[in-house]
Amino acid sequence: MQDRRWVLNPVGRHGLPWLTRTGCKQVLVMMDQIVSGTRLLDLLPLLEADHRVQVVFTVPEPPESWHASHEFVEAQGGVVIPWSQARHLRFDLAVAAGQFGLDEIDAPVMLVPHGYGFGQYRLRPRPAGDDRAAMMNLDREQLMRDGRVRADIVVLVHESEREILAQTCPEALHHVVVGGNIAFDRLMASAGARERYRRALKVPAHRNLVVVSSTWTSQSAFGRHPDLFERIMDQLPSEDYQVVGLLHPNIWSHHGRRQVRAWLDDCLRAGLGLVPPEEGWHAALIAADFVIGDYGSVTGYAAGLGTPVLLAAEPDDAPLKGSPAAALCDNAPRWQREQALLPQLKKLAANHTPDTHAEVRRRLTSRPGHAAAILRRTMYRLMDLPEPARPACVCPVPPPRLVS
Repeated sequence: MQDRRWVLNPVGRHGLPWLTRTGCKQVLVMMDQIVSGTRLLDLLPLLEADHRVQVVFTVPEPPESWHASHEFVEAQGGVVIPWSQARHLRFDLAVAAGQFGLDEIDAPVMLVPHGYGFGQYRLRPRPAGDDRAAMMNLDREQLMRDGRVRADIVVLVHESEREILAQTCPEALHHVVVGGNIAFDRLMASAGARERYRRALKVPAHRNLVVVSSTWTSQSAFGRHPDLFERIMDQLPSEDYQVVGLLHPNIWSHHGRRQVRAWLDDCLRAGLGLVPPEEGWHAALIAADFVIGDYGSVTGYAAGLGTPVLLAAEPDDAPLKGSPAAALCDNAPRWQREQALLPQLKKLAANHTPDTHAEVRRRLTSRPGHAAAILRRTMYRLMDLPEPARPACVCPVPPPRLVS
């Protein structure tokens, strides 16, 4: 459990005697989960190098939370303020990728999506009947408190999401910025480092890299198929193929690192490369020759990159038409578990073209290549600070590492 003591920090009057750099704008990064925290780390290079800015971190604490979230934030090397203390301080900007605590912070708040974006919605039953309503994690119950929108800025990745928001919470429309998809822009900006990433994953030049990806919940590929990795590795000749696994951070957080590694111990001994939840999925996708995954956003990003994809699991409820997940499920061939895998991969490669998943790519962002400029401009406007003169650009992702 997180230490409840208040800590010395550069925000507020109690830290003034200790300051070396004074007059900075104070930015609070609200990391409630690993998965949302990784998206916020995509944003931070847009402002944290500015000598006029001081960034600090906190973990919003709902009634129930994962210990892994605190470990992740502590590992970033920044000043971490307990949630109980952060709620009593004033900041010039707060950025979050989850809804908890938005209205408890004294700051202009920018809410950004993770995963596919807020467009990874599905249909759900209305409480009063059988009619189906759109769900985008941005309905009125989540966005509104006491008659006001909880975030000053709500970032959408795609223009089409505005239409859904008009149905679910029209009050939030005047808070919207269509900012594009910074995760996808980072992927595209990193594509030239493919060989470097393959070396980091220890993939020899003569081997095909098969990345196996699973989101979380019992409907995911790993949830539906406990033998997912064993079955794939058993069918691929190790002299020609190498397998790397990507598991959603919520799997690691909820079941624990020890348990995940124990479940995969035989595969790890047989040569499975496993990427940790904090960093590495971007680079693994760029390095991949094939991706076998489910309806989760990592598989969709692979498709958007132009990588051949086999779909290993679908959700019980069909994704809403027009979402990236729906485009993926409409177009990706299915992995036939009871059939030999090698012929499926060869057929997949023969039939694949750069435009096979063009619709998925189109749905991932309506501002391709512009997320850095839009998001930096928005954050500096909220801070009431002129932007730096240098152009805003995304940083290529670092080389991946493997769980040892």
